[in-house]
Amino acid sequence: MSFLDTLRQWDEAVTCVDRGDLSEALRIFLSIQDPNSKICFDIGCLHLLKQELEAAEKAFDCSIRKDEHLAVAFFQRGITFYRKERFEESLGDFKRAFKALRGNQLIDYKALGLQYKLYACEVLHNMALSEAQLGNWEKAQENLVKALDFKTENKLNAIDRALQSTLKQKLFKLVEFPSKVLFKPNKNYVAELEKKDYLGKAKVVASVVPQDIFSGFAPLQPQVTDPLIVSCGCVCALLRALEGEPHTVLFEFVPETSDELAVVPGNIVFVLQKGADNWASVVFNERRGLVPYNYLERLEISLASKQNEGLSAPPTREPPTRPERKSEDSLIVKVHFTFTFAVSVPAGSTYAVLIEKISRKVNLPRSSLRSLTAEAKDLRRITVWCHAKEVRCEIHFVALHSYESLNPEDLSFHQGDTITLLSLVNQDWLEGQCNGNTGIFPAAFVEEVPPSV
Repeated sequence: MSFLDTLRQWDEAVTCVDRGDLSEALRIFLSIQDPNSKICFDIGCLHLLKQELEAAEKAFDCSIRKDEHLAVAFFQRGITFYRKERFEESLGDFKRAFKALRGNQLIDYKALGLQYKLYACEVLHNMALSEAQLGNWEKAQENLVKALDFKTENKLNAIDRALQSTLKQKLFKLVEFPSKVLFKPNKNYVAELEKKDYLGKAKVVASVVPQDIFSGFAPLQPQVTDPLIVSCGCVCALLRALEGEPHTVLFEFVPETSDELAVVPGNIVFVLQKGADNWASVVFNERRGLVPYNYLERLEISLASKQNEGLSAPPTREPPTRPERKSEDSLIVKVHFTFTFAVSVPAGSTYAVLIEKISRKVNLPRSSLRSLTAEAKDLRRITVWCHAKEVRCEIHFVALHSYESLNPEDLSFHQGDTITLLSLVNQDWLEGQCNGNTGIFPAAFVEEVPPSV
């Protein structure tokens, strides 16, 4: 299932929940192949609303397997275990949720598409209730006293009432996740689901080819104001101005390399040169590339009357065999530097050519590359280790806030950590290295360290 299909079904299911059709929403969610952690969380919430505790537990298990840092999933699974009166497992999940908070007062999931704030004091409140159910009243009191350190004004009364209940060894009410609150797909992605035609269909106004119906973004033939007043001499002059000989494409051609050109039956291309290997260099739509010559047919252009039937329809027979191309001999060199990359050099290249390619790749002068150590595993693949005298212009950042990775490619760090910049991903995200780990992180979480003089 493609990302767009998943996004579309996710949005449909959330819309069903908004209008109260939980059964239809659950059916759509369950039809999604390979759901992500957020969708699994939504499925668990719907099962929990329908009191289907076994199914809810499995869904939250799946959500946690896909994202072991999703604190709210541990919180919801803890609530599921509590309802099943499995208080030890419930206590374990509440502890994991509190650990995932990493000492913060709360986690606001709004940026991830969930309108919910998970408060540390509420997690500790539920931990205390699980301890009370197990008969550990002293530990229950300790958790509630600890919750006072993380309290907010609107949560204070609930903690005070729970403390009074523990002093009397009476149970108190469980803090539960709000009903019908689910992770929703990114609204910007959803807005792009519907295709928009911004340009409309182009129309040929005039062409030297009779009844030409080709539509594209650039004229393929010389254009005239009125084809009925063009003389034979004008047509000849126009054709002489064209570069190459006009040919009609007979069969669809799908390129396999970057220097080949995609064409479909009916396109008109101009052949610049035909090689001995049956490949032709052509111009089409102001682009140059290679096309098999046996896919083309020479086009004779002449003036025609209004009654002319125009170009004949492309043939329906099978296209000819793709001609073989002569490949140039080259070597693939794998380079170990501060990062690993590969370069391709022609066979028989000198050491200076290889050094020049590597220096351009790592953006360092040739003189700063101290040495290369090579290992040849076969005649066409070589691995080298490259060392530099000095890597200049390093940029460092200091973390203003702690950041916990939400995806495998993210970089986790704590407030005050120093991060070395590797590359700029976009205006909001950077790639860097911290504590021996490499990944991407939000630019808003860090501040650049001024270079030392």
